[in-house]
Amino acid sequence: MTAYSMTGFGRGEAGGERWNVVAEIKTVNNRFKDFRFKMGSALSAQEFELRGLLDKGFKRGTFDVSVSYQRRPGVAAESQIDPVKVRAWLDAVLPLLKDLPLQVSPTDFLRPDFLRDEEGDRSSELTPLVSQAFNTAVEALRRSRAAEGASLVRTLLVHLGDYEKLMLRNEELKNHYPDMVRERLHQKLGEKMKDFKVDEGRLMQEVVFYLEKLDIDEEVNRAKIHVAKLRELLAAGGELGRQTDFLLQELGRETNTMGSKSAHTEISANVVEMKVQLEKIREQALNLE
Repeated sequence: MTAYSMTGFGRGEAGGERWNVVAEIKTVNNRFKDFRFKMGSALSAQEFELRGLLDKGFKRGTFDVSVSYQRRPGVAAESQIDPVKVRAWLDAVLPLLKDLPLQVSPTDFLRPDFLRDEEGDRSSELTPLVSQAFNTAVEALRRSRAAEGASLVRTLLVHLGDYEKLMLRNEELKNHYPDMVRERLHQKLGEKMKDFKVDEGRLMQEVVFYLEKLDIDEEVNRAKIHVAKLRELLAAGGELGRQTDFLLQELGRETNTMGSKSAHTEISANVVEMKVQLEKIREQALNLE
């Protein structure tokens, strides 16, 4: 299944006998769905239909939609006078003019009563053109969001790989804890109890006590599970945004605990870098649908 970004752009055009229509759709990330349409009054009746297509085809994002039209090059504007209305009026009035001193001027037929219903004529051609152009724009938008989604996934996997390397390095470093703790206790006891012999048995009990406080095995194991799930999720595609956010929260919790338990300078430094990688993943993942 394809992973989609919420960032994308699609454009579609359609041409008829008299009119050209251009539809453009720009999208950015949003926790929900938000549609903003910019269309001429002659096209506003189709907004509900177009909104439904977007609502059905996409999960999340802010959609800025622009639909415009213009007369095709070389097509002259038609006369605004409706000959049918003029003929009907003349048929009714001319017999009366025989007995009345009235004159009819051509400019009389420029009144609204005699003008063609251009809005209706225009809409009859524009309606199918708008649908055609908009469907083309939607398909282009879907391809754009898919391409951006694939790029995002590759970037996320790079950062996730860097996080995992640091985590595994911490797992290696924790094996140095026993020697490190024993050495520290020896130093402290040696400074404060120079004239007393150190009880190795008691010392080992203290070592074990400190090791239990410093142990990060559980955090590392849980982090491994979350990393594996995140890799599976990114490979599966589909709707990733909310699930990715949840796993990042869990990884952040385990990483913070590693840092709070750490008594090793390199582990502490690694934890800081691990947080940086998680933040990079989180920022990129905000654009996933």
